[in-house]
This record gives sequence, structure tokens and C-alpha cells, in this order.
Amino acid sequence: MNQSTSLHTFDQSIALEADGDNAWRGRFPAAYANMVGPYGGIIAATLLNAVLRHPGRLGDPVAMTVNFAGPIGEADFDVSTRIARTNRSTQHWILELSQDDQIAVTATVLTGVRRDSWESADVSMPEVPPAGSVEPLDARGYLRWIQNYELRIVDGAFDPSGRTPAQENAVTRLWVRDHPARPLDFLSLMAASDCFFPRVFVRRQERMPAGTVSLTTYFHADAATLARQGDRSLLGQARANRYSRSYFDQSAELWSADGELLATSHQIVYFKG
Repeated sequence: MNQSTSLHTFDQSIALEADGDNAWRGRFPAAYANMVGPYGGIIAATLLNAVLRHPGRLGDPVAMTVNFAGPIGEADFDVSTRIARTNRSTQHWILELSQDDQIAVTATVLTGVRRDSWESADVSMPEVPPAGSVEPLDARGYLRWIQNYELRIVDGAFDPSGRTPAQENAVTRLWVRDHPARPLDFLSLMAASDCFFPRVFVRRQERMPAGTVSLTTYFHADAATLARQGDRSLLGQARANRYSRSYFDQSAELWSADGELLATSHQIVYFKG
């Protein structure tokens, strides 16, 4: 695929070319390389991009679930989209990403028209130092995809050197934004919902084979709220509940710089160790 080098690396990485009414083609560049294949957040954002570019879309993203069925190589891939049902205010999508005639990822997306309503929140933004007072993570020694984020970790870091002892829990709080800075939208918010190191890495302070099997992200913000955020850092918080029989979970929150809860995510991760 020919991608303009004037585009932000993120936008180059999620680029798709239409290949019919409900089909797209793409190729992940090496910029977001992870342990096996591309970073999961960039895969999810690419699939969401197929929905957002579809002329039949109704509303904005409300929820997305991505199931990672197999590895993705450095080769062209195909994305198929299908509108399962359209209601007055909501629309349900089914997506598949295939490579070499094998399905590698499946996903469902719920979009909806948001209407004025009563609103409140039962959770509050964690109290942390402002982003500018926290040193950015030196990405050297980490996987390549991390270089695309400016991470300012307040607590719950992962030390790849192996010199840090195991922790009592895997709670992480950090400031995050794209690097170079890029105004927030639904696509970059979807990708950022997967920006946390695997919880088992933080808890054990050692790298081991691990990979997300299923990721669900809920969007609590509309486009106007994301526009107010601009390219400022998001506050992210993540934790695990249990590690058992080769799987652990992760629950995460992403907050705007103004203290609005923008997204929550939940995922189940396979690990070996």
C-alpha cells in the first residue's frame, strides 16, 4: 500500500484501502511491532477505522470487542465488515481480519447516536501528580510499539532489566499520549486502551510469553469531548483481579486531562510462566 509519509505514524499504521462495498485491505508497518505481530491496540484501531469509514455507519462508537484468534505477519491483510442490524439509535457490526486465507481477528462494534440525558459518575479520577511533573519513560529496552507513546508512569512500572523485585499488586497509573503528539479521536482512544504493560509483567517484574486474547473497550465520551482533550495526556489506570491457569484479566480506565472518564476497558490475557 502507498501511504503518505506526511501522515502521523499512527494514521499510516491504521490506513485501509477500500476493496469493495464491505471489504478493505491494509498492511501493518513495523512501527507498532510487539512480541508477536503488531501491538493489539493498533489492530483494534484499524478494525474500528473500517467502521468509521463505512458510508452506512450510524452514530459514534459506544463499545468494541476484539478477539485475537491468531498471529498477524508483515504482509497484506483483508478486513470484512457487516452491519448485523440497524435500529433507530444503535447499529451492530461484525468484522473479520484475515491473512493468507485464515481469520486472525474477529470483532464486534456497537455504534450509536448519543442523546442528551441525565449523567453522573460513581468513580473519580485518581489523584496523581500532573503530567508535566512526571518524567517520561525512556523507551530504550522496551518493545518498538512503546516508542509511539509518551508514557509518564506515576506508579506500577515494569522494569525490563530484571533488577526490580516482584510487586504485591499490578496497579499502574500513568499519563499517556501519542508520540509525536496527535489530537485524540475515537481511533487513538481505542488504541490507547491497550497501552498498559501486561499485568503479569508488572506483578512479577519479568517478561514472559503473553498475549491478549479478548479486549473490550467502552466509550463514555462523544466526539466533542474528545475534541476538548486535544493532544494533552490521558490519565490511565489499570489493575488485574486474578492470575490463574495461564490466564489473567485486566481492567483499565482512561481519563481526560479535565477529569472526565473517557473510556473503560477489560481484557483477558494468556500467559506462560
